[in-house]
This record gives sequence, C-alpha cells and structure tokens, in this order.
Amino acid sequence: MKRLFVHAICLLLALSVQAEEWSPAEWPVLKHYDQNHLYHIALPLGGIGTGTVSLGGRGELRDWEIMNVPAKQYSTVTPGNNAPFFAIYTKEAGKQAQTTLLSGPLYDHEYLHYEGRPVNHHGFPRFSEASFDAAYPFGQVRLADKALPVRVTVKGFNPLIPGDADNSGLPVAVLSYEVTNLTDAPLEVAVCGSIRNFIGKDGSKYTFNWKGDYVPLGAKKNKNTYKDADGLKGIYFHSEGVQQDDSAYGTMALTTQSSGKVSYRTSSVPDDWNNAILNFWDDFSADGMLTECDVQADDDPMASLAVMKTIAPGQTATYSFFLTWSFPNRKAWSESVVGNYYCTQYPDAWQAACSIVPRIPELEKSTLLFVNSFLSSSLPDVIKEAALFNLATLRSQTVFRLPSGHLMGWEGVMDRYGSCMGSCTHVWNYEMATSFLFGDLARTMRDVEFNYATRDDGLMNFRAALPLSEAAKGNAAAADGQMGCIMKFYRDWQLSGDNQFLADNWEQIKKVMSYAWVKGGWDGNQDGVMEGSQHNTMDVNYFGPNPQMGFWYLGALRAAEEMAAAMKDRTFEKKCRQLFAQGSEWMDANLFNGEYYEHKITDPATFEFINMDDESRIPPYQLGKGCLVDQLVGQYMAHICGLGYLADPTNIRTTMENVMKYNYVDDFSRHFNNMRSYVMGHESGLLMASWPKGRLKVPFPYFAEVMTGFEYCAAVEMMYEGMEDEALTCIKAIRDRHDGARRNPFSEAECGHHYARSMASWAAVLASSGFHYSAVSGCMQITDRPGRYFWSNGYAWGVCEVSDSNVSIEVLKGCLNLRKLTVGQRVINTGKLKLGDGRRTWSHKL
Repeated sequence: MKRLFVHAICLLLALSVQAEEWSPAEWPVLKHYDQNHLYHIALPLGGIGTGTVSLGGRGELRDWEIMNVPAKQYSTVTPGNNAPFFAIYTKEAGKQAQTTLLSGPLYDHEYLHYEGRPVNHHGFPRFSEASFDAAYPFGQVRLADKALPVRVTVKGFNPLIPGDADNSGLPVAVLSYEVTNLTDAPLEVAVCGSIRNFIGKDGSKYTFNWKGDYVPLGAKKNKNTYKDADGLKGIYFHSEGVQQDDSAYGTMALTTQSSGKVSYRTSSVPDDWNNAILNFWDDFSADGMLTECDVQADDDPMASLAVMKTIAPGQTATYSFFLTWSFPNRKAWSESVVGNYYCTQYPDAWQAACSIVPRIPELEKSTLLFVNSFLSSSLPDVIKEAALFNLATLRSQTVFRLPSGHLMGWEGVMDRYGSCMGSCTHVWNYEMATSFLFGDLARTMRDVEFNYATRDDGLMNFRAALPLSEAAKGNAAAADGQMGCIMKFYRDWQLSGDNQFLADNWEQIKKVMSYAWVKGGWDGNQDGVMEGSQHNTMDVNYFGPNPQMGFWYLGALRAAEEMAAAMKDRTFEKKCRQLFAQGSEWMDANLFNGEYYEHKITDPATFEFINMDDESRIPPYQLGKGCLVDQLVGQYMAHICGLGYLADPTNIRTTMENVMKYNYVDDFSRHFNNMRSYVMGHESGLLMASWPKGRLKVPFPYFAEVMTGFEYCAAVEMMYEGMEDEALTCIKAIRDRHDGARRNPFSEAECGHHYARSMASWAAVLASSGFHYSAVSGCMQITDRPGRYFWSNGYAWGVCEVSDSNVSIEVLKGCLNLRKLTVGQRVINTGKLKLGDGRRTWSHKL
C-alpha cells in the first residue's frame, strides 16, 4: 500500500512537471551579427545523428533536413508563401489588430523574380529590424519594428552536453518567442506556427509545373491530428499514403506546454490559387485564434498551432514550441536501409515530445553549464568561436548513428546529398571535437575502422561501406588515413583509460600497422620511410617520401610502440622504436631543406628517386618542392597525444615559421585559383601549398585552394611551437570569412557544407590551454599562464583555475581520476585523487 502511495505521488509530480510551462533562462552571447550580416546564418537545431532544421539569421526556419538527407535551401514547398513559418498577432485596445511574420526584412537582392515571388513568405508583413546573437547551440534573433507595439526575441536551441551523447542526440528543435509589450496598456498577443505536412517530401522527388517552378513530390494522404495529452497540446503529423519503407517516411509533432489559450487548425481550404494561406491569414488575423477546418484538404495539409496571452504593460511573455520528429529509414550511402539510433529510442514523434519536453528545463540547465563554463575560459574569443560554432557539424546531416550506436559520417554534405561516403579516415583524422567531448562515440568510430573496415591482411578501407558487414569488402587503403587511425586509437585509449579496449583491439592494431611493411607497399623495405605509392587526403597518390605521409607514419610508429609496451609485446615495441628512430633521422637529413620539409619523388615502377630537373619523368599531381600547409599534421597529432617530437624540434619550429611566411595571404584579390574558391577577394587565409622553390607543371589538384580544416591544423601546430600571434591571425581570418553575410558561421565548407575536418578547431582549445590528459596514467597537464581554462576528456569536463600561487580543478560532469598534475613545468603529485562523485573540487598551492 505504501509503495502504491509513493508511486501515485511520483506520478502526480511527473504530471505537474509536464504541465509546467517552460521559459528559457538568460542565454549567453559570444558573437553578435547585425542586420547586414544575417543572410547566410543558419544555426542547426537538432541532435547528433537526428537531422536538423535551422534557425535563420532573421528568424525564419530553413534547411529542413530531418528526413535522412541534406536539404540546403529546402523549405518543403515551391518557393512562395506556403513554407513553414511563425507569425504574431497583436491587438492594442481601440486599435486595429496587426499580423506579422516573425522574421526580419528582406535584402535588396531578394526582390527580383520573374513572377514576383523571389523568396519564401514574400507577401507577408515583416519586422523592419533584426539581429542575431549566438553562443552555439543557443541562437537568438532580436526583432523590432516602430510600427508594432512589441519587441520579440526568437530563441532556438537543442541540448548539447559533453559526455552525454544520448541527451545531445535528441530529435527536437526548441523554439521560444519572448514578446515584450512596449505600450502602457495590456496587449493581446498570439504566436502561431504553421507547417504543411511534408512527410514524404524530402526534395529528392520533384517535377516542374507549367511555369517551370520546382515542385517537390512525395506527400500522399498525409494527415494532421490535434492531440491534448501528457501536458502537451499540439499537432501530430503522420501519413497514410507514403510508403513505410521510404526514406522520407516518418512522423512529426509541433507542440506547446502553454497555459495560454491554445487554438489550432489541422487543415485549411484547398490551396487553389494560394487560397490556403489566405484562408489561414484571415482566420488568424481576425482575433488571434484559429478555427478548425472540418475537412483536410490537399495531400500535404497545412496545420497551425496558436497560443494567445494578454501581456501587461512593459512586461514580457514567453511562447514556447517544440518540434519533434522520427524518420527511421536512413540509407546514407547504402542501397538498403541501415536505420537511425535515435529512432530506436523515439520511434514516434509524439512519444518523443512527451518524453523530451518535460526534461527541457534540466537539459537547458546542463547545456548552459557547458557553454557558460566554456565561455568563461581565458582564451581569445576567436578560438572560442571557432571551436564552439563548428560543433554544429556533429549535429548536421554530415553525421548519423546506426541503430547499433556506431557513429558514422560523410566528409560533408552537398545541398541535396552527402559528400564522399564512408567516415573517410584521412578527413576524420584531423578533427578533435568528437574524442574530447564524446569519447564513447569516438570509440565506436575506432571499432568501425579496426573491426569492420579492416581486411585480414591489415588493409583498412579508408571508406567504410554500409551495412557494416560490407565495410571490409574493398581494396582502398589510404596511407595517411590508416596511420592516423593508429594514432587516434592511442589517443582514445589514453582518454578513456580502458585497458580492455586496447587489449581487445591489439591484434587488429598490429595488423593495420604491419600493412605499411607489405612488400612493394608504403615502407616495403622497412626503413622507417614511406617510399611507395601513398594515397592520401589530396585525393591523389604521392610517390616517394614526403612530410605529410612521413609524419603520420612516424606518429603511428610512436603510438604503436607505446601500445605495444602496455601490452608487453616487446618484439613489436622494439621494431616500432627502431623504425621510428631511423625514419625520423632520415626525414631531417633528406627532406628538410633548411626552411621546410619537401617531397622527394620516386618512379612508381622502380621506386628510384627522380631528378627534379627532369619534369618529364615526374608523375602528375605531386607535391615536390612545394611548402604544404599541413606537412606537419602528424606532429600536430603527436602533440595532442602527448607523444613528443617526431623530428628535430628546431626544424619543426622553422617549418611552421615558413608555412606562415609562404602560405599566408592577407589579400586574395590578385590570387589565381583554377579549382574551388573558399576564399575570395580581400579575404585572408593559408594556401594549401606555396612554391618558393618553383612549382611543378601539374601539382596536386587543390594546391591553390584554402580549406579551414587544414588551416586549423597548421594554426594549432603553430601554437604548440610558441607562435600564438601567427596562429590567432590564421584563425581570425577563417572566422572573418564566416561572418553571416558571405558564409554561414555554423558551417565551414570544404567538399560540402559542415565539413568534418573543420572540427580540428577544437584542437585550438587544447593547444591554447596546454591541456593534456591520460586516464591510463592519471596524469593531467595545463598551462601555467594565470587564467581560467575549460577542460574535457570525452567523459568528464570542468574548469581549471591557475594563478601565480594556486591551482584548482573543478569537475562539472563525470569523474576524473588524477595522480599527477603538471602546471607549466611544475609537477604536483596528487595521490589517488578522484573527483566527480561526492567531491568535485581540488586545489593546491603553487
């Protein structure tokens, strides 16, 4: 009986939480964008592996990418007034009511169209002033208009909590409209969201009407149902006609917890001559309340959900809405459905809303703790911006999770399809955000690489096929990808402290390392130098020793040596140590030209070195004497892994000085580029390659380009070599280019939007704070520069404060085992210190 009573009390408490209307807390701002820098802003709202819809810079919802495919610029309908939108109704006593689109003004270049419909919602009244504030994942659009009695802040986010992949992978877009009454009298205000049921219409199937307009197809017998249950009121979008195995088949829900007057429509009149939107506008504008239609018209009926409140003079009221979804049939680069992890947790959008929405206050609190702690770091704002804003890539359509939980990724995404399949190893080698924020997810990627994509002979396919049972069925090895994966495994073992993880994978690691020594392969003569044909991230094969592959190889040898020592595999440990020593000495003696490391080209057939003066013998697409932007990428990774220098430190520093000298261009207006332009005009950036000693006639294809992931890699390596000013110059150039007006601040493109390599930006946080951690040894390092520093190891995170006389560590989430702390050069033995459960802070006098 007592148990039943307790259960009843718990149930009542749960219902009271569900019924309580959520209002956002005060959100931080890292970057402000004025009205002239909003056009390209699109902040993705969605979780890891769930797809997203983006909050535009002017308050619009754009890029509806919740149906398993990229959909840039896709608004679910033909350009016009029927795209999803939110509107506001305001009524002052004694005055005529006004209805306004909750979006900022159009730009001059958006006015021209052959039929007078240049953009979505072109015929709606809009706010005349707009700006955007961001501290990802929080976005805030501020709207104002002198003709209106209100000021509105549109707030959008999705929970993002390091170390908690499930709660950072929720299929929800949280939208709140904070409306301030600017008058001296009570004001009637209603906010309404309208969405056509576009299930089945992901943009992949389309036709053109008689005017030549693009018309997406797919919706068949779609239905909208109003529901009032579990403290939520809203519209449930489903379909009775779309095939249940279609990638665009699923469910959606638009809900609110509001205590205000809620009204709704599940349909409208048929949309002949755009009468549906007229019918809605007249209904909502009459009194701010909606009238239900008796019959659902069209295959994609438009549903609307409105909340009415009376706002006191000078006061602010919040109108919160929650968009949830579930679309289970992901194919990605497979011909068959591979599915979605999030759909195993939330197979239905209404159920997702019922589960997620009551937890939003706590999830917001945890997300704010992360973002505010990160922003409190004593790091330059441009580093915070680069690191934080590129986390949007983890929640874009670049990334998804299989039902097994494995994290998979494209390289990036094009407007309508993924870019370059297979969790490409040599692209994902560069990024650091996943491992240092979501260690469990990073380890699933290592599992794919070593246990699914690797053949019995040690060849690791650098693009893993799907389903995973097909991942190893290929013959595509990349020298940089394969060597980098060995270093990534070492990093993730160190961060996790899971020795069983290493033991379970050791034989596979040995196979992958030993593949470098196959006769006629990368280092067939086993001298520590890669002479063979080396496929790499430039999408070509380099022939002969070169710094890019050479330093990846040296780093892999060092990582394998350390792992062999831990496994007490003395024979393998000795071999890796000897090859490393030989290779490092050879690189300095033969590839360092006094300024940087260059490429010695060999004949593909004979492996003999080619005289560089005899260009007729040189294969196309080589580096040669070029100064490569990421020639020290292996050293970049070695510093992050704590593996030390891979070559003479003086040569390493000199190389980075000359990368800055030769590759940095502060004005591209006179630069010729025959390939893709990610930098143009008066912008600045680091060239992929420069040619101070003469360019090959046909160099590797991307030599004249600029790509942010490579720039971050070089900038971070500069930091490790003490070149902080130069590094900040490079990072600032990147972020200046992504200013909202020219490019999206939440998507750094390379071969596609949201390119995975851009998450190398997180490494700038590591280098600038001097952070390194090994859970295997229990050792942590931090800079001795006085300040406050955010730290994370993929499983726990917090802040470390350093002064001239004291150091303190606070764990804000997870647990941290610590035996030794190094502050600058000072070593502190902490004993068997465990922070996180019960005790969360520790301090020590210096």
